[in-house]
Amino acid sequence: MKIIIDAMGGDNAPLAPVEGGLRAAKELGVEVLFTGREAELRAALGKLGHPEMPQGVEIVPASEVITMEDNPARAFKDKKDSSMTVGLNLLKEGRGDAFVCAGSTGALLSGATLIIKRIRGIRRAALAPVIPTAGGGCVLIDSGATAECTPEYLLQFAFMGAYYARRFLGVAEPKVGLLNIGAEASKGLELQKTAYDLLQQADAQGRIHFAGNIEGREAVCQGVDVLVCDGYSGNIFLKTIEGTALFMSQCLKEMFLSSTKTKLCALAMKEQVAQLKRRFDAAEIGGTALLGISKPVIKAHGSSSAYAFFNAVRQAKLVAESGIIQDIDANVEHMRLTAEPSAQ
Repeated sequence: MKIIIDAMGGDNAPLAPVEGGLRAAKELGVEVLFTGREAELRAALGKLGHPEMPQGVEIVPASEVITMEDNPARAFKDKKDSSMTVGLNLLKEGRGDAFVCAGSTGALLSGATLIIKRIRGIRRAALAPVIPTAGGGCVLIDSGATAECTPEYLLQFAFMGAYYARRFLGVAEPKVGLLNIGAEASKGLELQKTAYDLLQQADAQGRIHFAGNIEGREAVCQGVDVLVCDGYSGNIFLKTIEGTALFMSQCLKEMFLSSTKTKLCALAMKEQVAQLKRRFDAAEIGGTALLGISKPVIKAHGSSSAYAFFNAVRQAKLVAESGIIQDIDANVEHMRLTAEPSAQ
């Protein structure tokens, strides 16, 4: 299997993606294809002790880099020789099995949609990170790809999230919840009310297991496997969880360092504290699958370290092997509406 990596995307490029990719090639048994400025990539390889090209590693030169200042909707067109655009075209041409990128989310979404294309019948692609919950993990879909949604989009997100939870998390019958301001069916805006009815119908047909509305407070505790929402709400929810985790981590650090007694306690609980930190560390997952695209595309965090890139490649390999794209493609007919329902 060959994984394409945009080696110029992200805050720590090119060293972090190159180091993470090299580790993946060694430990995961994959071939790695880096896209980017060849001189910089070879310099990064040299810093990592590889003056010559390692086995299983290839560079495809790309002279341009898409930055956060570029217009996301036009960047991949304006910079046709960017590391992102070149990588997406390589994936389209079949020269790799999956693409990993830590660059601009908007540019990646636009490029993947127009170059790789969505699965036929899927209205919008969605970002589907796995967030930590009391149940172990939950697929949050969408977390920012599509800010304004229709009920049909949410219905499709529910199906795609369920397939992802089944394939990636190993949940035989994923429980799907709809993010809302209350558990009652009457709660929420017209979008949520209409989506609720569609999800109930899908549940009655045995297509998904719909658990109803889920409040933000309950989402991390109640144990649903898929949390469906529009990208605007989902991004706020995700960033709130990330901020809360950082705040709690700082509180724990201050508490453990407050006295000799607590320092001894910290020493005694060193392994448990490390496990807790790993549970909330996005680098352990590595990236977010862009579901609905016809080939595997993984969005890594902009601040990804080499370890995060390694795990993003691992995730890309799992997604490519999982069969989730085939699941979605085979069931699109059950996710589509003949006409958009009016939200009464």
